[in-house]
Amino acid sequence: MSAPPNASPGRRLRDAWQAEAVAIPGVFNALVARLAERLGFRAMYLSGAALSASTGVPDVGLLGLAEFAEEARRLTAATSLPLLCDADTGFGEALNVERTVRQLEAAGAAGLHLEDQQMPKRCGHLSGKQLIAPHDMAAKVRAAVAARRDPDFVVIARTDARGVTGFDDAVARAKLYLDAGADAIFPEALESAAEFAAFTKAVPAPLLANMTEFGKGPLLSVAELAALGYRMVLYPVTALRAALRAAHEALADIRAKGHQRDRLPTMLTRAELYELLDYHGYEARDRSYFGATKEQS
Repeated sequence: MSAPPNASPGRRLRDAWQAEAVAIPGVFNALVARLAERLGFRAMYLSGAALSASTGVPDVGLLGLAEFAEEARRLTAATSLPLLCDADTGFGEALNVERTVRQLEAAGAAGLHLEDQQMPKRCGHLSGKQLIAPHDMAAKVRAAVAARRDPDFVVIARTDARGVTGFDDAVARAKLYLDAGADAIFPEALESAAEFAAFTKAVPAPLLANMTEFGKGPLLSVAELAALGYRMVLYPVTALRAALRAAHEALADIRAKGHQRDRLPTMLTRAELYELLDYHGYEARDRSYFGATKEQS
């Protein structure tokens, strides 16, 4: 069942995962968001790792709420896809989480996920992470739920416990966060298909699987994860990694060969780029505002 045209972003994200397991690609700029929409994806993701990398810094909590909210506004202005936002640790304690929810919701996001790491946070698939106390994370979840103005705005609790204190603690924390009001759970860095399966049996709730490349776990398909019971499947940095490899190869050709001619078949053409940008729509509207006078000038 599709959401009505006037449904809120949160409602549309909920309807998407309730209809089927939904693949949610990370979109690292507004044009990639438009590509995702045209290819038929039903939701998109603002990755903290991709946003940080795009500014030339690692994903260790260096960017703040302002940068995340600004990027969320760009993405939601470019497409009608519901946007799920990485909100790191909420950018502070429970009162900071209130502000985070309100700003991201005002930016047009459909929802966010919060993680139970201490600051400075680390990428979920690296060692050296430290966790906050479970009751402190539960307080953040309660703050997020209380702060949302749209009751359909999605609050997802991410636990990084699997790589720190073990699988059983991840399950226990997930249940506590659900009791605090989380709409879904994101178990980060599970290490095998068996663990993905075991988590769904232990935590009967909407679950999100992270299929980031070069991480701790296997790269399972959407169909495989759906069969296990997962409702959302993230691809947070896939498009950025692919784009960076392509950029590297194109620049290497220019440096080594003195031209880019061999790369033309792999490029978006000028016409394709203009179509994605709706360039002709801008021109048509501009002419219409001037009427016949602009054509004659």
